[in-house]
Amino acid sequence: MVERLARPAIAFPRDLGLVIEELRHARHDWREAHARHAEHGIEFPSKRALERILRELGAALFPLRLGPPELTARNENAWIEATLETALSQLQAQIGIELRITRPGIDSIEEGAEAERVIGAFAAELPAIRRRLDADVEAAYQGDPAARSVDEVLFAYPSISAVIHHRLAHSLYRLGVPLVARTIAEVAHSQTGVDIHPGARIGRSFFIDHGTAVVIGETTVIGDRVRLYQGVTLGGEPAENRPQHPDGAARRHPLVEDDVVIFVGTAVIGPVTIGARSRIAGNLWIRHDVPADSIVEAPEPAIRPR
Repeated sequence: MVERLARPAIAFPRDLGLVIEELRHARHDWREAHARHAEHGIEFPSKRALERILRELGAALFPLRLGPPELTARNENAWIEATLETALSQLQAQIGIELRITRPGIDSIEEGAEAERVIGAFAAELPAIRRRLDADVEAAYQGDPAARSVDEVLFAYPSISAVIHHRLAHSLYRLGVPLVARTIAEVAHSQTGVDIHPGARIGRSFFIDHGTAVVIGETTVIGDRVRLYQGVTLGGEPAENRPQHPDGAARRHPLVEDDVVIFVGTAVIGPVTIGARSRIAGNLWIRHDVPADSIVEAPEPAIRPR
């Protein structure tokens, strides 16, 4: 049964002004009651702009695979320089928008200096991010018998695209621009079906097989050489009375140690620890710590005649 709001119909279009006025009151009431979530007008980091910027950054990281077809090893440095100069300048502008939202009253000089500091620190991390992504691509190639080459993994696997976005977003998140970082994460989510909060800490050689419907929450910590399959959720609980995350926030999500594999459709919920080298079977609901070197699985399904 569809619930209907108990309001009389208006005479349209004559009485449309009544609706406009009531909408104004509704917005005012929301803003008064939710100062922390205040709406700040139309200037907001642009998802469309960040989507374009991330394409350019990905191409700058992997120019001969994600860049334009005319690129060669001879001219890639000049192209990368021009691309990064443009992309980082545009990203700096998006960071400035976030600073104006989160620091009301900030003057243009302070905003410019802070945005420049963030973009400089972010740019300096790009070589290390590239090397981490190399290990992620290699892990996907080694972990998927269907992969014919590392190049196929790089340009054809949506999970790798999601990880590229995450490595870049996580850097920005740590540098103090979480809104821009979260918008980048949502760009990846809409394109790949993989939802990784930019606060999640993910180690080296990370591989999501297939990737669709994977969810990784904000305070998740993932070790090295971890593999997840489609439909895995590393989900959270409310922060009250929870252990501390390494960054100081209350840890609400799992800690997955090195060399763990979690199979299709399993949900690990809350600040539990999955011990190193464990194997977690599919379609399980995990709410308790799992010791290292464990196998967790449900009983075999019963098969009987109809």
